[in-house]
Amino acid sequence: MLLSVSTSPMNVRLSDREAIRIIKEAGFDAYDMSLCEMMYNPNNIFNTDKYLEEAKSIREYADSLGIPCNQAHAPYHSSCGDPEKDEKTFNMIVRAMEIAATLGAKIIVVHPKQHLTYADNIEELFKLNVEFYTCLIPYCEKFGIKVATENMWQNNPCSGAITDSTCSRSWEFNKYIDAVNSEWITGCLDLGHVALVTKKIPEFIKDMGKERIAALHVHDTDFRDDSHTVPFCELMDYNAIAKALGEIDYQGDFTYEANNFFRNKPLELIPAAYKYACEVGRYLISEIEKARP
Repeated sequence: MLLSVSTSPMNVRLSDREAIRIIKEAGFDAYDMSLCEMMYNPNNIFNTDKYLEEAKSIREYADSLGIPCNQAHAPYHSSCGDPEKDEKTFNMIVRAMEIAATLGAKIIVVHPKQHLTYADNIEELFKLNVEFYTCLIPYCEKFGIKVATENMWQNNPCSGAITDSTCSRSWEFNKYIDAVNSEWITGCLDLGHVALVTKKIPEFIKDMGKERIAALHVHDTDFRDDSHTVPFCELMDYNAIAKALGEIDYQGDFTYEANNFFRNKPLELIPAAYKYACEVGRYLISEIEKARP
């Protein structure tokens, strides 16, 4: 099991290469390439004709450091409901898949469509997403990379409180993956997102099993906000989570999406912050290994 962490937010604060260097020097086994800036920064180099050249260059740099890219995150949101804009987003996601594959990633996380209010459009969102992920399969085959859907959340349109959304319940997450029924489409379980809708995280893990969970987004929350911080900083029971992952014999990597832990720290403290996160990750991996059957 590789211990990995997202290049965000250091890819924005510094650069992709500097983020990868910091991750390597902190002791991580791999990096998770964030391509989310493609959506928010039109001047991002991956939005230019030099995107593939840049991906190859970053791959060479990471290889020289001896650190692989284990997974990536596609730009989001995957839909807004405007056909013209959604077509552009689809093409951007396909490009991100090519970039991720060039970097060596085996999996890229692609958010499900959730531009509709979930509670009123459960079946419509299901149909839209089965079609969406099915349309990505030819590109998975072309580039040799799997796509992982992710469990999400929404804000209640009346109260603003966090509530259920696409794949936020284990049975529905399973339904999505099983309906597409392709070796190329799998699941990335965002552990922090689970905590925003239920405290029964070990049960959620066991409901899905190792057959459907191919990747993780590891981060801690206080059950109220999408905190994206390092485990043991908030309220989730990560010892119980690690035990559940071991009990299902989880076969994927341990990948942090704890961006907020690093976002506002002075640059002088960043190396220590990543080293601390690495130590926490090593501890949790050891707990997973202890719980294997």
